[in-house]
Amino acid sequence: MLNVKKIVITLIKLLIGILSLGIIYYKLKTDFTVDKLVLLSDVAFTIKGVLYVIVCVLLIPVNWGIEAYKWKIITQPVEEISFKTALQSVYSGVCLGNLAPARATEFIAKIFFFKPQNRPTVTILHFMGGMFQMAISIVFGMIALFFKFKNFSTDNIWIAYLVCALAIFVFVVFIFCLLNINKVLAFVSKKISKQNSITNFNYQFTKLQLVQLFGYSTLRYIVFFFQLFLLINLFYQGLFSVQIIFGIWLYFLITSIVPMISFIEAAIRAAVALIVFKNCGISNAALALSSILIWLLNIVVPSIVGYFILIKQNFNFKISLPKK
Repeated sequence: MLNVKKIVITLIKLLIGILSLGIIYYKLKTDFTVDKLVLLSDVAFTIKGVLYVIVCVLLIPVNWGIEAYKWKIITQPVEEISFKTALQSVYSGVCLGNLAPARATEFIAKIFFFKPQNRPTVTILHFMGGMFQMAISIVFGMIALFFKFKNFSTDNIWIAYLVCALAIFVFVVFIFCLLNINKVLAFVSKKISKQNSITNFNYQFTKLQLVQLFGYSTLRYIVFFFQLFLLINLFYQGLFSVQIIFGIWLYFLITSIVPMISFIEAAIRAAVALIVFKNCGISNAALALSSILIWLLNIVVPSIVGYFILIKQNFNFKISLPKK
């Protein structure tokens, strides 16, 4: 029964990818002409284009540095690690996260940098840490969805309703986990390892910790926003409007809650961009290129860094939880 469920989930995610490719083809078949591609390349290789790309590249270590500091904060009550170790853990997680849908394997590399006896707790805190970032995306994204709701046509209004339902569900789950962190730790740890379930550990989010985690998550969101803002502005010659800002917020919301598979992730992100920026005056080709570039900068480049870290650490993919 479990195998059937996994197959069905995988097929659904593959279907999302196929539909995304279909949307891209339909939207871009008239935009990816030789003339337009030459025009886009001419814009990209101007002084402005090179400068914008350099800024976006320089923001990569800022982005993941903030995430590493958040990781250090949330795991500190369990095990004290240096910022360097936290950074290595985060980059390694980005790399290994490409192996499974929804980056489900990311935690395997991240917990490698902690003591074996602490790995069950750290595993759960990894998912909690991700939910802080998602909560910020949901807040901004729901504001954008409210103002852009009328922009969805009859054919794709279901996307708006689905995104709204998923966002509310995820946010409710996050609040529940936040208020019942010890019960969550105990329950999930039993699922991970019955021999090493967490029963006596008293983890509690302090007010300072919550302020730091939400604050740094917001700061990281601003970095994401600024990168995409620069890339869209590079290819878009018109005036930036509030609708484009809302489009960026909505783009981050949908790409946060839609399950991704690494080899079609770029296609899904491009398809989302084509939907949320519809009628904003930006060419489909420019949107596709911007969304693919932001994926390359924030996922592919850090994954390469994480790969070399894992090699240096002699990572062998055989991490197991300690047995009593």
